[in-house]
Amino acid sequence: MKYGITQMQLAEKLGVTRTAITKWETGDSYPRAEMLPQIAKHLGCTIDDLYAETEVKEAV
Repeated sequence: MKYGITQMQLAEKLGVTRTAITKWETGDSYPRAEMLPQIAKHLGCTIDDLYAETEVKEAV
C-alpha cells in the first residue's frame, strides 16, 4: 500500500474491478491512457510517476 490506498479503494474510485488493478500492477494488462490522469490524482502522484514505476519494475 505504497500510496496509502488499497486496490479495492482505487478500483471503486475508478469504476473498475480490483482484479483490473492487480493486473495493472503485475503488468498483465494496462489501464487505458485516458484513465491515467484519474489514477495519478487518486494516488497523489503525477502521470510521470506512474511511468517511472513501470520503468523501474521492467529494469529489475
